[in-house]
Amino acid sequence: MEAVVLIFLGGILVLIFAPRRRSRKSRPQAVLRPEVRRRPPPPVRRQFDRETSVPVAEPKVLRGRAWVVDGDTIVIQKTQIRLFGIDAPEMNHPYGRKAKWALHALCKGQMVEARLTEVDGFGRTVARCHLEDGRDLSAEMVKAGMAIDWPKFSGGEYGCLEQPDARKKLWLADARQKGRMYVWKKFEARQAERRKDC
Repeated sequence: MEAVVLIFLGGILVLIFAPRRRSRKSRPQAVLRPEVRRRPPPPVRRQFDRETSVPVAEPKVLRGRAWVVDGDTIVIQKTQIRLFGIDAPEMNHPYGRKAKWALHALCKGQMVEARLTEVDGFGRTVARCHLEDGRDLSAEMVKAGMAIDWPKFSGGEYGCLEQPDARKKLWLADARQKGRMYVWKKFEARQAERRKDC
């Protein structure tokens, strides 16, 4: 019996003086070590490699009948689209109506495919527009002498198609490209005076 009592007392002493192990849940928050989150290494900048590059997703394409707004703007499926890389006269400028009707004649009765490229400063969508037979509307307008190439945006793509005297004929569009807005203001003032006389 003495042996049983000694074992019992020994067990109690072990429980009292033995280091206590607490579960992780019962530890106070201040004692817990915060988990160290390691940042991913910064991306390595590499030079462009054509062999390993992945092409960008295909641009959005609209197809449908075009409603002509002016010499370089159409509407397809309720989206106003500016023709890529060209500049045509505005409706109230010399040759403005002719440019509109030239574009109308090109689009009449045909489906137009517009590959959207960007949005310009006026919120219009810029697109490369093609007819069913593959003709580029911008190129056709420049060939017809109703628009001029805008190298700032086209990279000179349509410059070789310009008619010899197109920039003289479409002088207001040319002035806009070269930043001579005072020419526009003079023209607008003259137009306003003519309207008063009528």
